[in-house]
Amino acid sequence: WGNPSDPSEMSKLSRELLRKNIEEIFQESKEKKRNFTETVELQISLKNYDAKDKRFSGSVRLPVAPKPKFTVCVLADAAHIEEAQKKNIPFMDVEALKNLKKNKKLVRKLAQQYDGFLASDSLIKQLPRLIGPGLQKAGKFPGLLTHDDNIATKVSDTQSTIKFQLKKVMCLAVAVGNLNHTPDEVEKNIILSVNFLVSLLKKNWQNVRSLTIKSTMGKPHRIY
Repeated sequence: WGNPSDPSEMSKLSRELLRKNIEEIFQESKEKKRNFTETVELQISLKNYDAKDKRFSGSVRLPVAPKPKFTVCVLADAAHIEEAQKKNIPFMDVEALKNLKKNKKLVRKLAQQYDGFLASDSLIKQLPRLIGPGLQKAGKFPGLLTHDDNIATKVSDTQSTIKFQLKKVMCLAVAVGNLNHTPDEVEKNIILSVNFLVSLLKKNWQNVRSLTIKSTMGKPHRIY
């Protein structure tokens, strides 16, 4: 149980209610056109989750990338630099990382500059020594990039992956789509996200107090 692909896990989430709320979010945004693409966020409130229970973290790849502009930077060795240059992917080499001199402010600035990071396998172990724990603290520790990987595919995977991480508070929020998607794509992303989250919880649905979706500027819509 807790298998995200098991349709019976969906039973707690009313498909009709979900669809109706997604359509309302799209309708609201049409009525109030913004000059940027709004992101759709899933907000989760948990219950009966003891702080002593294991904190969890897990990542799941969604069918379509949730954020419209999700930038990924590659912390690259020589071979990956060449590949990143060919494909116009932002990168930093070892020298550039050394130049940060473990300065917390500079590392924090780097973490804010990009939404996600990948690092060459030869570099990943050296990162704590090169730049300290800043990226990890920002929740953006790089994904692993090997020389067998296709760098563009790996960037696209990173853009489509969301992470659930429970720290001390009983609320979580993750981006699950944006209003450039179709309502159907947003629905698929939400279902996959919710089922995956529930599979991480100790008592599955019994730990879920409420689920709400909202667009960046829109009002919240409760779906569970």
